Amino acid sequence: IPMILGELNYDVLKKVKNIFDPQGIFNPAKIVDAKPMDEDLRYEEGANIVVDSFLNFDKEGGVLSMAEKCNGSGDCRKLPAAGGGMCPSYRATLEEKDGTRARANILREILTHSESTDKYDSEELKKVYDLCVSCKACASECPSNVDAAILKAEFLHQYQLVNGRTWRDKMFANNYRVNKWLSKVKSINNLMMSMGFTSGIVKSIMGIAKERTMPLLSNMNIKRELNFQKNQMVTSEKKVYLFMDEFTTMMDAYLVVKSIELLKYLGYEILWIDHPESGRSFISKGFLPEAKKFANANIDIFLPLISEDVPLLGIEPSTILSFRDEYIRLAEDGAKAVKLAENVFLIEEFISREIDRGNIRADQFDDKTRAISYHSHCHQKALSSSEHTMKMLSLPVNNQVRLIESGCCGMAGSFGYEKEHYSVSMQMAELQLLPAIRKMDTQEIIVANGTSCRHQIMDGVGRRSIHPIEVLWSAMLV
Repeated sequence: IPMILGELNYDVLKKVKNIFDPQGIFNPAKIVDAKPMDEDLRYEEGANIVVDSFLNFDKEGGVLSMAEKCNGSGDCRKLPAAGGGMCPSYRATLEEKDGTRARANILREILTHSESTDKYDSEELKKVYDLCVSCKACASECPSNVDAAILKAEFLHQYQLVNGRTWRDKMFANNYRVNKWLSKVKSINNLMMSMGFTSGIVKSIMGIAKERTMPLLSNMNIKRELNFQKNQMVTSEKKVYLFMDEFTTMMDAYLVVKSIELLKYLGYEILWIDHPESGRSFISKGFLPEAKKFANANIDIFLPLISEDVPLLGIEPSTILSFRDEYIRLAEDGAKAVKLAENVFLIEEFISREIDRGNIRADQFDDKTRAISYHSHCHQKALSSSEHTMKMLSLPVNNQVRLIESGCCGMAGSFGYEKEHYSVSMQMAELQLLPAIRKMDTQEIIVANGTSCRHQIMDGVGRRSIHPIEVLWSAMLV
């Protein structure tokens, strides 16, 4: 620094520093009286620390190298006015421990200096990862692309190997299995979940916030509807496979039908096949061995079927985008996962691409005037782009579409249901999303493409939001 600024200027800096900080307690050895650049390094030469991981971190050189990517710039401390979504928990609490920087650096510190034989068995790590909502914003907005969501999944898995899994986490991870069983008595289930007394008992047993409304199972018989759609399908050269994710089929089955009807109207032949769930709930709870089984099974099923000409489409962002993200780290054969991922799309991505190719046109839809405000799912922002959905929603000539400037809705799957996380969940929503919706005209259409996002909007402001597919479906010229 003296070489750059000159000795006289550097001497002035030292004097100013001494006036305001005579004891040298603010950022000691930074700029003024800093040690030479090859001394006092964080990295310890010859340490040769090897840390086991379940997920594949070969691209980064190991889980420790992923944590060491954090350069301390503090971009994860930016506030909502700065734009983007990183980091929702820090924005809510304004505490250093709740940002990506803290999660990366404390993981690095413990993995390198803990004397424990089980390095992941750390209450400090549990505390800093507790409020991570796995939104993936850091994976795209952090200058070093530190992915705290992946680090959290790895940590939870390793921590649970020593400390076990909670009953509630098991229930949330296995929600699809539970919902399939409950769907046999869906009318009774929905009645119980709608009544204050009975739903209160379930919330108390499950550790769910009493303020939350409980999600209801779809009344639609999805198997019967799919059989009907298959019988009505017209053969076409343009074919796509549809991934029947566990959240949409259980709670929003009508979206599956509307997606099929829309794509069919646009000239596509929609195919589907029996397949396991995506494993998203297992990933979020750190149940990685189970998630790996689902990933491998889906890769083996779809890889022979999917190509550039016959892509795989999904409705729920968190499930279909896992094919392009976590599956590559989970798969037994990473090369196969990468190959499949090349032709896996969120349904809005596919429609946006087909608009660009001229295969989907504005004249296929009506000219009614619609005012639309769109809230984008966190995983779409991080792993894709909100622009695809904006383009799709703007296709009908008189649709007036705007993107709601909002970060994470705060629901984050099961996070917002958990009683100890409810207040932080609502703080996240109140930063931008819910206040923006309260200001909207009652006739304005609110669009959100995540199941949990739509639930948060309903709980937060009492307004229904719809999936982007519903907008185009309602605009079909039929």
